[in-house]
Amino acid sequence: MQTLLETADIDHLRAALTRAGFTASGIAARLGPQAAADAGRSDFRAALRITDSGDPLDTMIRLFICGQTEPESAVAAALAPLPVATARAAGLLVQGEGGLAAGVDLEPYGDWWVLSDLPAQPGRQLPADHVLGVGGASTTLAGATVRTPVGTALDLGTGCGVQALHLSTHARAVTATDLSPRALRFAATTAALNGLSWELLQGDMLAPVADRRFDLVVSNPPFVVGPGLATHVYRDSGRAGDGVCAELAGAAPTLLAEGGTLQFLANWVHVKGEDWEDRVAGWFAGTGMDLWAIQREVSDPLDYVRLWLADASEKHDAQRAAQWLDWFAAHGVEAIGFGLVTARNSGKTDPSVVCEDLRQQVQAPLGDRVAEWFTRRDWLDAHDREQLLAARYRRVDGLQLRQEATMGEDGWMVDRQLLAMPEGLRWVEEIDPLILALVSGSNGDLALRDQIALLATAHEAPTEALSEALLPVIDHLVERGLLLPTPL
Repeated sequence: MQTLLETADIDHLRAALTRAGFTASGIAARLGPQAAADAGRSDFRAALRITDSGDPLDTMIRLFICGQTEPESAVAAALAPLPVATARAAGLLVQGEGGLAAGVDLEPYGDWWVLSDLPAQPGRQLPADHVLGVGGASTTLAGATVRTPVGTALDLGTGCGVQALHLSTHARAVTATDLSPRALRFAATTAALNGLSWELLQGDMLAPVADRRFDLVVSNPPFVVGPGLATHVYRDSGRAGDGVCAELAGAAPTLLAEGGTLQFLANWVHVKGEDWEDRVAGWFAGTGMDLWAIQREVSDPLDYVRLWLADASEKHDAQRAAQWLDWFAAHGVEAIGFGLVTARNSGKTDPSVVCEDLRQQVQAPLGDRVAEWFTRRDWLDAHDREQLLAARYRRVDGLQLRQEATMGEDGWMVDRQLLAMPEGLRWVEEIDPLILALVSGSNGDLALRDQIALLATAHEAPTEALSEALLPVIDHLVERGLLLPTPL
Protein backbone atom coordinates (compact mmCIF):
# COMPACT_ATOMS: atom_id res chain seq x y z
CA MET A 1 0.00 0.00 0.00
CA GLN A 2 1.37 3.40 -1.01
CA THR A 3 2.45 5.76 1.75
CA LEU A 4 2.33 9.55 1.79
CA LEU A 5 6.13 9.66 1.72
CA GLU A 6 8.81 7.46 0.24
CA THR A 7 10.60 5.10 2.63
CA ALA A 8 13.72 7.27 2.91
CA ASP A 9 11.63 10.36 3.58
CA ILE A 10 9.67 8.55 6.30
CA ASP A 11 12.99 7.68 7.90
CA HIS A 12 13.97 11.35 7.72
CA LEU A 13 10.68 12.43 9.31
CA ARG A 14 11.07 9.87 12.12
CA ALA A 15 14.60 11.12 12.75
CA ALA A 16 13.36 14.73 12.96
CA LEU A 17 10.52 13.87 15.35
CA THR A 18 12.80 11.80 17.54
CA ARG A 19 15.58 14.39 17.64
CA ALA A 20 13.14 17.16 18.58
CA GLY A 21 11.47 15.06 21.28
CA PHE A 22 8.08 15.42 19.59
CA THR A 23 6.53 12.66 21.67
CA ALA A 24 3.68 12.57 24.16
CA SER A 25 6.12 12.69 27.06
CA GLY A 26 8.32 15.31 25.40
CA ILE A 27 5.38 17.64 24.77
CA ALA A 28 4.04 17.15 28.31
CA ALA A 29 7.46 18.00 29.76
CA ARG A 30 7.78 21.13 27.63
CA LEU A 31 4.27 22.46 28.28
CA GLY A 32 3.71 21.35 31.85
CA PRO A 33 0.52 19.75 33.19
CA GLN A 34 -1.84 22.74 32.99
CA ALA A 35 -0.86 23.99 29.53
CA ALA A 36 -0.90 20.44 28.19
CA ALA A 37 -4.38 19.87 29.63
CA ASP A 38 -5.59 23.17 28.16
CA ALA A 39 -4.16 22.26 24.75
CA GLY A 40 -6.03 18.97 24.91
CA ARG A 41 -9.21 21.07 25.14
CA SER A 42 -8.12 23.26 22.20
CA ASP A 43 -7.11 26.18 24.41
CA PHE A 44 -3.62 26.92 23.08
CA ARG A 45 -2.94 30.25 24.78
CA ALA A 46 -0.55 28.93 27.40
CA ALA A 47 1.11 26.55 24.95
CA LEU A 48 1.82 29.39 22.54
CA ARG A 49 3.33 31.53 25.30
CA ILE A 50 5.62 28.66 26.33
CA THR A 51 6.74 27.63 22.84
CA ASP A 52 8.31 30.84 21.56
CA SER A 53 11.98 29.79 21.54
CA GLY A 54 12.01 28.72 17.90
CA ASP A 55 13.72 25.41 18.66
CA PRO A 56 12.49 22.30 16.76
CA LEU A 57 10.18 21.01 19.51
CA ASP A 58 8.55 24.41 20.01
CA THR A 59 8.06 24.78 16.26
CA MET A 60 6.50 21.31 15.95
CA ILE A 61 4.14 21.96 18.88
CA ARG A 62 3.03 25.25 17.37
CA LEU A 63 2.68 23.70 13.91
CA PHE A 64 1.06 20.31 14.59
CA ILE A 65 -0.59 20.80 18.00
CA CYS A 66 -1.64 24.45 18.02
CA GLY A 67 -2.39 24.73 14.30
CA GLN A 68 -0.23 27.82 13.76
CA THR A 69 1.49 29.09 10.63
CA GLU A 70 5.24 29.19 11.26
CA PRO A 71 8.15 30.76 9.33
CA GLU A 72 9.45 28.47 6.62
CA SER A 73 13.00 28.69 7.96
CA ALA A 74 11.88 27.45 11.41
CA VAL A 75 9.87 24.62 9.88
CA ALA A 76 12.79 23.59 7.69
CA ALA A 77 15.09 23.48 10.72
CA ALA A 78 12.57 21.45 12.72
CA LEU A 79 11.92 18.84 10.00
CA ALA A 80 15.51 18.43 8.81
CA PRO A 81 16.68 16.12 7.30
CA LEU A 82 13.23 15.91 5.63
CA PRO A 83 13.16 18.66 2.98
CA VAL A 84 10.31 21.14 3.28
CA ALA A 85 9.57 20.74 -0.43
CA THR A 86 9.09 17.00 0.05
CA ALA A 87 6.81 17.51 3.03
CA ARG A 88 4.77 20.06 1.07
CA ALA A 89 4.49 17.77 -1.96
CA ALA A 90 3.23 14.96 0.27
CA GLY A 91 0.59 17.20 1.80
CA LEU A 92 2.18 17.29 5.26
CA LEU A 93 2.55 21.06 4.94
CA VAL A 94 0.55 23.74 3.17
CA GLN A 95 1.40 27.31 2.37
CA GLY A 96 -0.07 29.79 4.80
CA GLU A 97 0.08 33.53 5.14
CA GLY A 98 3.66 34.32 6.08
CA GLY A 99 4.84 30.75 6.40
CA LEU A 100 3.87 27.09 6.48
CA ALA A 101 1.02 25.33 8.26
CA ALA A 102 0.21 21.69 8.90
CA GLY A 103 -1.61 19.96 6.06
CA VAL A 104 -2.28 16.83 8.10
CA ASP A 105 -2.75 15.95 11.72
CA LEU A 106 0.53 14.51 13.04
CA GLU A 107 -0.17 13.47 16.60
CA PRO A 108 2.07 11.82 19.19
CA TYR A 109 -0.03 9.00 20.65
CA GLY A 110 1.52 7.02 23.46
CA ASP A 111 4.86 5.83 22.11
CA TRP A 112 3.67 6.25 18.51
CA TRP A 113 2.88 8.91 15.93
CA VAL A 114 -0.43 8.91 14.07
CA LEU A 115 -1.15 10.69 10.80
CA SER A 116 -4.65 11.62 9.68
CA ASP A 117 -6.61 14.48 8.17
CA LEU A 118 -6.86 17.70 10.13
CA PRO A 119 -9.80 17.71 12.57
CA ALA A 120 -13.05 19.50 11.83
CA GLN A 121 -13.04 23.26 12.08
CA PRO A 122 -16.10 25.48 12.60
CA GLY A 123 -17.56 26.45 9.27
CA ARG A 124 -15.43 23.98 7.28
CA GLN A 125 -17.42 20.93 6.25
CA LEU A 126 -15.46 17.70 6.19
CA PRO A 127 -14.99 16.08 2.78
CA ALA A 128 -16.60 12.72 2.06
CA ASP A 129 -13.27 10.86 2.28
CA HIS A 130 -12.12 12.53 5.51
CA VAL A 131 -9.86 10.31 7.63
CA LEU A 132 -10.34 10.68 11.37
CA GLY A 133 -7.43 10.86 13.78
CA VAL A 134 -7.31 9.72 17.39
CA GLY A 135 -10.72 10.39 18.91
CA GLY A 136 -13.15 9.36 21.58
CA ALA A 137 -14.45 6.29 19.75
CA SER A 138 -11.00 5.00 18.82
CA THR A 139 -9.64 5.38 22.35
CA THR A 140 -12.80 3.77 23.76
CA LEU A 141 -12.32 0.69 21.59
CA ALA A 142 -8.59 0.58 22.29
CA GLY A 143 -9.26 0.63 26.03
CA ALA A 144 -11.97 -2.03 25.75
CA THR A 145 -9.97 -4.54 23.71
CA VAL A 146 -8.78 -7.72 25.41
CA ARG A 147 -4.99 -7.70 25.15
CA THR A 148 -4.27 -11.43 25.37
CA PRO A 149 -1.40 -12.39 23.02
CA VAL A 150 -2.73 -13.76 19.72
CA GLY A 151 -1.36 -15.04 16.46
CA THR A 152 -3.48 -13.16 13.92
CA ALA A 153 -5.48 -9.96 14.42
CA LEU A 154 -7.71 -7.94 12.12
CA ASP A 155 -8.57 -4.24 12.35
CA LEU A 156 -11.72 -3.97 10.23
CA GLY A 157 -12.16 -0.37 9.08
CA THR A 158 -8.78 0.80 10.29
CA GLY A 159 -8.97 4.48 9.31
CA CYS A 160 -5.60 5.99 10.16
CA GLY A 161 -4.52 2.81 11.99
CA VAL A 162 -5.10 3.47 15.70
CA GLN A 163 -6.40 -0.01 16.52
CA ALA A 164 -3.72 -1.65 14.39
CA LEU A 165 -1.06 0.12 16.45
CA HIS A 166 -2.44 -1.42 19.62
CA LEU A 167 -2.83 -4.84 18.00
CA SER A 168 0.86 -4.73 17.07
CA THR A 169 1.73 -4.94 20.77
CA HIS A 170 0.20 -8.41 21.24
CA ALA A 171 -0.44 -9.97 17.81
CA ARG A 172 2.21 -11.69 15.70
CA ALA A 173 0.52 -10.60 12.46
CA VAL A 174 -1.82 -7.65 11.90
CA THR A 175 -4.19 -7.20 8.97
CA ALA A 176 -6.03 -3.89 8.51
CA THR A 177 -8.77 -3.10 6.02
CA ASP A 178 -10.71 -0.06 4.92
CA LEU A 179 -13.07 0.96 2.16
CA SER A 180 -11.20 4.24 1.71
CA PRO A 181 -7.92 4.20 -0.25
CA ARG A 182 -7.10 7.53 1.38
CA ALA A 183 -7.47 6.02 4.86
CA LEU A 184 -5.18 3.14 3.89
CA ARG A 185 -2.51 5.59 2.71
CA PHE A 186 -2.61 7.25 6.12
CA ALA A 187 -2.54 3.87 7.87
CA ALA A 188 0.40 2.73 5.76
CA THR A 189 2.28 5.92 6.64
CA THR A 190 1.43 5.56 10.33
CA ALA A 191 2.75 1.98 10.27
CA ALA A 192 5.95 2.88 8.44
CA LEU A 193 6.65 5.91 10.63
CA ASN A 194 6.45 3.65 13.69
CA GLY A 195 8.59 0.91 12.15
CA LEU A 196 5.68 -1.55 11.86
CA SER A 197 4.51 -3.82 9.06
CA TRP A 198 0.81 -4.54 8.51
CA GLU A 199 -1.10 -6.27 5.75
CA LEU A 200 -3.33 -3.51 4.37
CA LEU A 201 -6.33 -4.42 2.20
CA GLN A 202 -8.89 -2.19 0.48
CA GLY A 203 -12.57 -3.09 0.31
CA ASP A 204 -16.00 -2.85 1.91
CA MET A 205 -16.41 -4.49 5.30
CA LEU A 206 -15.71 -8.24 5.07
CA ALA A 207 -14.95 -8.45 1.36
CA PRO A 208 -11.15 -8.08 1.62
CA VAL A 209 -10.86 -10.97 4.10
CA ALA A 210 -13.46 -13.39 2.76
CA ASP A 211 -12.72 -17.01 3.74
CA ARG A 212 -10.06 -15.96 6.27
CA ARG A 213 -10.18 -16.46 10.03
CA PHE A 214 -8.49 -14.49 12.80
CA ASP A 215 -7.80 -14.93 16.49
CA LEU A 216 -8.92 -11.38 17.27
CA VAL A 217 -11.04 -8.98 15.24
CA VAL A 218 -11.64 -5.39 16.33
CA SER A 219 -13.70 -2.81 14.52
CA ASN A 220 -14.79 0.78 14.91
CA PRO A 221 -17.19 0.51 11.95
CA PRO A 222 -19.16 3.29 10.29
CA PHE A 223 -22.02 2.57 12.67
CA VAL A 224 -24.12 5.73 12.36
CA VAL A 225 -27.80 4.76 12.22
CA GLY A 226 -29.97 6.30 9.53
CA PRO A 227 -31.77 5.78 6.25
CA GLY A 228 -28.67 4.42 4.52
CA LEU A 229 -27.41 7.61 2.90
CA ALA A 230 -23.61 7.58 2.76
CA THR A 231 -22.12 11.08 2.80
CA HIS A 232 -18.95 10.45 4.86
CA VAL A 233 -17.09 7.18 4.62
CA TYR A 234 -15.77 7.32 8.19
CA ARG A 235 -19.27 7.25 9.69
CA ASP A 236 -21.76 6.04 7.03
CA SER A 237 -21.90 2.43 5.86
CA GLY A 238 -24.62 2.82 3.25
CA ARG A 239 -26.72 0.28 5.16
CA ALA A 240 -30.06 1.34 6.57
CA GLY A 241 -30.62 1.36 10.32
CA ASP A 242 -28.10 -0.65 12.34
CA GLY A 243 -27.58 -3.07 9.47
CA VAL A 244 -23.80 -2.74 9.34
CA CYS A 245 -23.47 -3.95 12.93
CA ALA A 246 -25.89 -6.82 12.31
CA GLU A 247 -23.84 -7.75 9.25
CA LEU A 248 -20.61 -7.80 11.23
CA ALA A 249 -22.19 -9.89 13.98
CA GLY A 250 -23.59 -12.41 11.53
CA ALA A 251 -20.14 -12.91 9.99
CA ALA A 252 -18.54 -13.92 13.30
CA PRO A 253 -18.62 -17.71 12.64
CA THR A 254 -16.70 -17.34 9.36
CA LEU A 255 -14.43 -14.57 10.62
CA LEU A 256 -13.17 -16.05 13.89
CA ALA A 257 -10.78 -18.91 14.42
CA GLU A 258 -11.59 -21.42 17.14
CA GLY A 259 -11.43 -19.52 20.42
CA GLY A 260 -11.30 -16.21 18.54
CA THR A 261 -12.82 -12.95 19.77
CA LEU A 262 -14.69 -10.19 17.95
CA GLN A 263 -15.00 -6.76 19.57
CA PHE A 264 -16.66 -3.77 17.98
CA LEU A 265 -18.34 -0.50 18.82
CA ALA A 266 -21.95 -0.37 17.74
CA ASN A 267 -25.08 1.71 17.56
CA TRP A 268 -28.47 0.00 17.70
CA VAL A 269 -32.00 1.26 17.44
CA HIS A 270 -34.54 1.13 20.24
CA VAL A 271 -37.72 0.27 18.39
CA LYS A 272 -41.14 0.77 19.95
CA GLY A 273 -42.38 -2.50 21.44
CA GLU A 274 -38.97 -4.21 21.20
CA ASP A 275 -36.28 -4.66 23.84
CA TRP A 276 -32.88 -3.54 22.61
CA GLU A 277 -31.35 -6.60 24.29
CA ASP A 278 -33.42 -8.89 22.08
CA ARG A 279 -32.40 -6.93 19.00
CA VAL A 280 -28.66 -7.17 19.64
CA ALA A 281 -28.86 -10.80 20.75
CA GLY A 282 -30.79 -11.47 17.54
CA TRP A 283 -27.81 -10.32 15.48
CA PHE A 284 -25.98 -13.40 16.79
CA ALA A 285 -28.84 -15.89 16.58
CA GLY A 286 -27.56 -19.20 15.26
CA THR A 287 -23.90 -18.16 15.28
CA GLY A 288 -22.93 -20.20 18.35
CA MET A 289 -21.03 -17.23 19.76
CA ASP A 290 -20.69 -16.36 23.42
CA LEU A 291 -21.86 -12.76 23.65
CA TRP A 292 -21.54 -9.89 26.08
CA ALA A 293 -23.05 -6.66 24.77
CA ILE A 294 -23.00 -3.63 27.03
CA GLN A 295 -24.93 -0.44 26.44
CA ARG A 296 -22.99 2.61 27.59
CA GLU A 297 -25.15 5.49 26.32
CA VAL A 298 -28.62 6.17 24.91
CA SER A 299 -29.58 9.17 22.75
CA ASP A 300 -32.95 10.39 21.57
CA PRO A 301 -33.34 10.77 17.79
CA LEU A 302 -33.17 14.58 17.70
CA ASP A 303 -29.97 14.77 19.73
CA TYR A 304 -28.52 11.93 17.63
CA VAL A 305 -29.15 13.70 14.33
CA ARG A 306 -27.77 16.98 15.66
CA LEU A 307 -24.65 15.21 16.95
CA TRP A 308 -23.74 13.62 13.65
CA LEU A 309 -24.54 16.63 11.51
CA ALA A 310 -22.28 18.71 13.76
CA ASP A 311 -19.60 16.00 13.78
CA ALA A 312 -18.83 16.61 10.12
CA SER A 313 -19.24 20.39 10.52
CA GLU A 314 -22.13 20.22 8.08
CA LYS A 315 -24.12 23.38 7.59
CA HIS A 316 -27.52 23.39 9.19
CA ASP A 317 -29.87 21.63 6.79
CA ALA A 318 -33.38 21.58 8.21
CA GLN A 319 -34.68 19.46 5.34
CA ARG A 320 -32.05 16.76 5.74
CA ALA A 321 -32.50 16.68 9.52
CA ALA A 322 -36.25 16.34 9.02
CA GLN A 323 -35.80 13.48 6.54
CA TRP A 324 -33.52 11.68 8.98
CA LEU A 325 -36.00 12.16 11.84
CA ASP A 326 -38.89 11.10 9.61
CA TRP A 327 -37.06 7.88 8.85
CA PHE A 328 -36.68 7.21 12.58
CA ALA A 329 -40.37 7.90 13.12
CA ALA A 330 -41.44 5.70 10.20
CA HIS A 331 -39.46 2.78 11.62
CA GLY A 332 -40.60 3.22 15.21
CA VAL A 333 -37.16 4.28 16.45
CA GLU A 334 -37.54 5.87 19.87
CA ALA A 335 -33.84 6.03 20.81
CA ILE A 336 -30.38 4.93 19.71
CA GLY A 337 -28.02 3.00 21.94
CA PHE A 338 -24.24 3.00 21.88
CA GLY A 339 -22.03 0.34 23.33
CA LEU A 340 -19.46 -2.41 23.03
CA VAL A 341 -20.13 -5.85 21.61
CA THR A 342 -17.79 -8.73 22.43
CA ALA A 343 -18.39 -12.14 20.88
CA ARG A 344 -16.27 -15.25 21.21
CA ASN A 345 -16.11 -18.45 19.21
CA SER A 346 -15.91 -20.75 22.24
CA GLY A 347 -17.40 -23.83 20.63
CA LYS A 348 -19.95 -24.27 23.41
CA THR A 349 -23.13 -26.16 22.54
CA ASP A 350 -25.08 -23.70 24.68
CA PRO A 351 -23.31 -20.33 24.38
CA SER A 352 -23.78 -17.57 26.92
CA VAL A 353 -25.68 -14.54 25.60
CA VAL A 354 -25.87 -11.49 27.86
CA CYS A 355 -26.95 -7.99 26.82
CA GLU A 356 -27.16 -5.40 29.58
CA ASP A 357 -26.80 -1.76 30.49
CA LEU A 358 -23.44 -0.76 31.92
CA ARG A 359 -23.77 3.00 32.36
CA GLN A 360 -21.49 3.46 35.37
CA GLN A 361 -17.82 4.33 35.13
CA VAL A 362 -15.69 1.19 35.39
CA GLN A 363 -12.14 0.61 36.50
CA ALA A 364 -9.84 1.09 33.50
CA PRO A 365 -8.91 -0.51 31.27
CA LEU A 366 -12.29 -1.91 30.27
CA GLY A 367 -10.53 -4.61 28.25
CA ASP A 368 -9.31 -6.25 31.47
CA ARG A 369 -12.86 -6.17 32.84
CA VAL A 370 -14.14 -7.83 29.64
CA ALA A 371 -11.54 -10.60 29.96
CA GLU A 372 -12.48 -11.14 33.61
CA TRP A 373 -16.19 -11.32 32.73
CA PHE A 374 -15.58 -14.10 30.20
CA THR A 375 -13.36 -15.98 32.66
CA ARG A 376 -16.13 -15.95 35.26
CA ARG A 377 -18.78 -16.86 32.69
CA ASP A 378 -16.66 -19.79 31.48
CA TRP A 379 -16.32 -21.06 35.04
CA LEU A 380 -20.07 -20.93 35.56
CA ASP A 381 -20.80 -22.66 32.26
CA ALA A 382 -18.31 -25.42 33.04
CA HIS A 383 -19.95 -26.36 36.38
CA ASP A 384 -23.21 -28.21 36.78
CA ARG A 385 -25.66 -27.84 39.66
CA GLU A 386 -23.87 -30.18 42.04
CA GLN A 387 -20.49 -28.64 41.30
CA LEU A 388 -21.84 -25.15 41.95
CA LEU A 389 -23.22 -26.31 45.30
CA ALA A 390 -19.92 -27.97 46.21
CA ALA A 391 -17.85 -24.87 45.37
CA ARG A 392 -16.74 -22.31 47.94
CA TYR A 393 -17.20 -18.60 47.27
CA ARG A 394 -15.71 -15.42 48.64
CA ARG A 395 -16.73 -11.81 48.51
CA VAL A 396 -14.77 -9.61 46.14
CA ASP A 397 -12.26 -7.46 47.99
CA GLY A 398 -13.60 -4.11 49.15
CA LEU A 399 -17.27 -5.00 48.73
CA GLN A 400 -19.44 -2.36 50.40
CA LEU A 401 -22.89 -2.49 52.00
CA ARG A 402 -24.96 0.66 51.54
CA GLN A 403 -28.26 1.24 53.27
CA GLU A 404 -31.11 3.67 52.66
CA ALA A 405 -33.29 4.28 55.68
CA THR A 406 -36.18 6.48 56.75
CA MET A 407 -36.55 7.92 60.25
CA GLY A 408 -39.75 6.77 61.88
CA GLU A 409 -41.24 6.87 65.36
CA ASP A 410 -39.15 3.91 66.39
CA GLY A 411 -35.92 5.13 64.81
CA TRP A 412 -34.33 4.40 61.47
CA MET A 413 -36.14 1.89 59.27
CA VAL A 414 -34.04 0.36 56.48
CA ASP A 415 -35.79 0.74 53.13
CA ARG A 416 -33.15 -0.69 50.81
CA GLN A 417 -29.81 -2.44 51.09
CA LEU A 418 -27.30 -2.39 48.28
CA LEU A 419 -24.02 -4.16 47.62
CA ALA A 420 -21.50 -1.96 45.83
CA MET A 421 -18.21 -2.82 44.13
CA PRO A 422 -15.77 0.09 44.47
CA GLU A 423 -13.52 -1.35 41.75
CA GLY A 424 -13.86 -3.52 38.66
CA LEU A 425 -17.22 -3.12 36.96
CA ARG A 426 -18.55 -1.16 39.97
CA TRP A 427 -21.96 -2.80 40.01
CA VAL A 428 -24.47 -1.75 42.64
CA GLU A 429 -27.01 -4.49 43.46
CA GLU A 430 -30.12 -4.19 45.59
CA ILE A 431 -30.42 -7.23 47.89
CA ASP A 432 -32.76 -8.65 50.50
CA PRO A 433 -31.73 -9.85 53.97
CA LEU A 434 -31.38 -13.46 52.80
CA ILE A 435 -28.92 -12.56 50.02
CA LEU A 436 -27.06 -10.31 52.44
CA ALA A 437 -26.67 -13.21 54.83
CA LEU A 438 -25.42 -15.42 52.00
CA VAL A 439 -22.86 -12.88 50.82
CA SER A 440 -21.79 -12.05 54.38
CA GLY A 441 -21.02 -15.70 55.00
CA SER A 442 -19.05 -16.11 51.75
CA ASN A 443 -15.47 -16.04 53.01
CA GLY A 444 -14.24 -19.12 51.16
CA ASP A 445 -14.48 -21.47 54.15
CA LEU A 446 -17.76 -23.28 53.54
CA ALA A 447 -19.16 -24.94 50.46
CA LEU A 448 -22.28 -23.28 49.11
CA ARG A 449 -24.28 -26.38 50.03
CA ASP A 450 -23.30 -25.95 53.68
CA GLN A 451 -24.06 -22.23 53.62
CA ILE A 452 -27.52 -22.91 52.26
CA ALA A 453 -28.14 -25.57 54.92
CA LEU A 454 -27.34 -23.05 57.64
CA LEU A 455 -29.60 -20.44 56.04
CA ALA A 456 -32.41 -22.99 55.69
CA THR A 457 -32.19 -23.80 59.38
CA ALA A 458 -32.12 -20.13 60.37
CA HIS A 459 -35.11 -19.29 58.19
CA GLU A 460 -36.99 -22.55 58.76
CA ALA A 461 -37.08 -23.18 55.01
CA PRO A 462 -36.67 -26.44 53.02
CA THR A 463 -33.03 -26.79 52.01
CA GLU A 464 -33.78 -28.09 48.52
CA ALA A 465 -36.20 -25.27 47.75
CA LEU A 466 -33.73 -22.70 49.04
CA SER A 467 -31.00 -24.20 46.86
CA GLU A 468 -33.18 -23.88 43.76
CA ALA A 469 -33.95 -20.26 44.63
CA LEU A 470 -30.36 -19.25 45.37
CA LEU A 471 -28.47 -20.92 42.51
CA PRO A 472 -29.61 -18.32 39.92
CA VAL A 473 -28.59 -15.61 42.40
CA ILE A 474 -25.14 -17.16 42.73
CA ASP A 475 -24.85 -17.28 38.94
CA HIS A 476 -25.71 -13.58 38.72
CA LEU A 477 -23.38 -12.49 41.53
CA VAL A 478 -20.45 -14.50 40.17
CA GLU A 479 -21.03 -13.28 36.60
CA ARG A 480 -20.94 -9.69 37.83
CA GLY A 481 -17.93 -10.32 40.06
CA LEU A 482 -19.44 -9.62 43.48
CA LEU A 483 -18.75 -13.21 44.50
CA LEU A 484 -15.77 -15.20 43.28
CA PRO A 485 -15.38 -18.98 43.42
CA THR A 486 -12.18 -20.16 45.03
CA PRO A 487 -9.55 -20.43 43.70
CA LEU A 488 -10.70 -18.31 40.69
